[in-house]
Amino acid sequence: MPYDFDKVTNRFSTASAKWDEVGNLFGEDDLLPMWVADMDFVSPDPVIAAIKQRAGHGIFGYTTIPGSYYEAVIEWMKIRHNWCIKKEWICYSPGIVPALSYIVQSFTHPGDKVVIQSPVYYPFSNVVTDNGREVVHNPLTFEDGRYSMDFDDLRRKLEPDVKLLILCSPHNPSGRIWTKEELTELGNICIEHNIIVVSDEIHCDLILNGKTHTPFAAISDQFAQNTIVCTAPSKTFNLAGLQTSNVIIPNTKLRETFQMTMNKLALRRPNTFGIVATESAYRYGQDWLDQLLDYLQRNLEFLTEYIEENIKGIKVIKPEASYLVWLDCRELGLSNEELQQFMLKQAKVAFNQGFTYGPGGEGFIRMNIGCPRSLVEKGLRRMNNALQKLNCITK
Repeated sequence: MPYDFDKVTNRFSTASAKWDEVGNLFGEDDLLPMWVADMDFVSPDPVIAAIKQRAGHGIFGYTTIPGSYYEAVIEWMKIRHNWCIKKEWICYSPGIVPALSYIVQSFTHPGDKVVIQSPVYYPFSNVVTDNGREVVHNPLTFEDGRYSMDFDDLRRKLEPDVKLLILCSPHNPSGRIWTKEELTELGNICIEHNIIVVSDEIHCDLILNGKTHTPFAAISDQFAQNTIVCTAPSKTFNLAGLQTSNVIIPNTKLRETFQMTMNKLALRRPNTFGIVATESAYRYGQDWLDQLLDYLQRNLEFLTEYIEENIKGIKVIKPEASYLVWLDCRELGLSNEELQQFMLKQAKVAFNQGFTYGPGGEGFIRMNIGCPRSLVEKGLRRMNNALQKLNCITK
């Protein structure tokens, strides 16, 4: 069935963090929220129907994870990513960021070091430092509008007290899909230095323009035994509020260690509706997702064309995955604070500011185009009008 992604749904007064909290978080009124990775599309009909059916039962006691759930996850990984996984590899977590924190607690000690490849999703740094560990930055290189891994820099920084490397694949915020060759070199370096790879692949279903995502643990059995893969339906089907994700750990010893931490934290019972929604999405959501990806691609094309034709000083770093677009604003000549205040006070649009993503993010902003095209256009027009006024003032 055809889905209408152009439909604008009013999300105010739904306790939406994206819409209802934007004024409090950013300190301005009348902001258009294009920040957090949360789409403004209604989830697939089969998911909504499954939730309604479960709600109709009327009893919401403690929930276990049924065998059918695992079967749906296994089938999804096989169909969408050609990755054959086993039921016993799948561990529940209420979210990917919480899972990363549990992993840091499980496999490092206070004072140990964890590598992240900045600029990268800022909670990576938070889960390391908040747990009393030290971040080691392995900055990505940026050339001709494209990010690459710096393996020479990585090798120089891998001291004995480095225990984990957190990989973002596909990369957030740039949308890069790492090639199998890049991932293989990274994996070989980590094995050589006895470093566990934690691969956050939450955006792996949102692949644009016919490209292909390579699950890190699917490259080889050796990699699988040294990898913890984090996945979830939340970005794919807009289910973040249901707090359900899967941590896939092929190595028995690593899996038992992770589960021991989960038991210590009493995190064994999943969200009733999260389990129902995830299973339904993975079983019946392919058609919706395929239509979504086509719509997101056209949103990206619209945004790129609009900026190239109308907005000087901002360049689009075209993503290969996801609905998040990394915009290079350095030619505007504004400091981080000036750029942030300009977008909030003059353009009246809330973006994620690039400097929060670590070294290399200065002068960039992250824009969410996972919304009806009319909202994308509204955000672009607000930005363009504000920049035209700025240019008049500075001339």
